[in-house]
Amino acid sequence: MSKPSGASFSRRAPDNITEELVAVLSSKASFEFKPLFEIILHNLRERNAASGGEEMLRLRAYEKLQSLVSQGAVDRKVTGIAKKYKGVAARLLVLRAEMEVLRAEWNQRALAKAAAAN
Repeated sequence: MSKPSGASFSRRAPDNITEELVAVLSSKASFEFKPLFEIILHNLRERNAASGGEEMLRLRAYEKLQSLVSQGAVDRKVTGIAKKYKGVAARLLVLRAEMEVLRAEWNQRALAKAAAAN
């Protein structure tokens, strides 16, 4: 029998890639992955949030996109060899609200930590 571990560590940091995916896919348009990634990369670079190499960022963005597809927040339509992704508005609204709460909590913790350091 395995011994249950002690206290678990479950603090989640805001996910910049998922935030950008939700923001871009909230529009009515559908995207193939390559143009979608180019938009996300541009937005992350503007926010100074693109860390790591471009290929690693591409892989992480694709994994996050597939996660959103499996959650039902994004529809994937395959025509021939082209895959187009389009956001499901109702589910993306819920995701966006959850991410805004998480971002606000994270910012509040950062401010409290900075105040305690001073």
